[in-house]
Amino acid sequence: MNLSLFRDTFDRIRREAGKVLLGQDEIIDTTLLAILAGGHVLIEGVPGLGKTLLVRTLAHVFGASFRRIQFTPDLMPSDVTGGNVFDQKEDRFVFHEGPVFTQLLLADEINRAPAKTQSALLEAMQDLAVTTDGVTRPLPEPFLVIATQNPVESQGTYPLPEAQLDRFLVKLHVRYPGPAVEKQILRHHVDGFSAAKLDRAGIERIASADEILAMRAALGAVRVDDGILEYITDIVARTRAHRAVYLGSSPRGSIGLLGSARARAASEGRDFVTPDDVKALAPAVLRHRLILHPDAEIEGTSADDCVEDILREAKVPRTAA
Repeated sequence: MNLSLFRDTFDRIRREAGKVLLGQDEIIDTTLLAILAGGHVLIEGVPGLGKTLLVRTLAHVFGASFRRIQFTPDLMPSDVTGGNVFDQKEDRFVFHEGPVFTQLLLADEINRAPAKTQSALLEAMQDLAVTTDGVTRPLPEPFLVIATQNPVESQGTYPLPEAQLDRFLVKLHVRYPGPAVEKQILRHHVDGFSAAKLDRAGIERIASADEILAMRAALGAVRVDDGILEYITDIVARTRAHRAVYLGSSPRGSIGLLGSARARAASEGRDFVTPDDVKALAPAVLRHRLILHPDAEIEGTSADDCVEDILREAKVPRTAA
């Protein structure tokens, strides 16, 4: 797939998703860029802002297989991965696939399950495979996890382990819509829209799983010069030295920032990465990889504040093409 076709397909996917998710253009764009860069997405927001609807819509537009796991405190790891069950007819244990064996997985309210169950996703997210009883089984490609969590409610929730957070390419915050957008949402429902009946919403299937893989492969044609590599390296290194940060980003953050920047360049039809591509995606890629000092959190400093400081201080390369 050439970059011109990449841009056209990206724009068509974005338009179709935008028919359902009103006023969420930035969330749609960044989620698509993360998917095309081969990464997983963590979406944070209070209930009712369309997080689940976003994933169901993308599954519809991609034509990908889709499953949803509602995370709860009593969810077991085998409820995610599947397990061996004794078959009396065959007189042997037979593996029954769990919901993780899909192309697009919605991990809804992922922070409601304890760390043991959350960690059942780690191998799947990193190695695209599931190991049970010593047998490793590959997952279908492309395999994507989009997880949601509620930032407000604390009762019955568990913080995500840092190792799992690091497996998400981006973390996005969904905000309340403005009055004009909210009125548009109401009009949409007056006109007959139902989130439970997406097949009647008039959205079309734009791409297939094979086309998503082809779009990922096309990113190899996007050039990245040494100045951009130095810029990404400098930004990530500064996360480890920032006065408010206790633990900065790992090299996985650098790799994620590089891949998502290439996806953004391709989405605009360019075969080269610019500093603006890096700056646009740095908050989403880095915010969940920073652990702040307790004093900084008490003072109200956020990870986004730290990333903003770093982008302001990092030297921007003069050329990128």
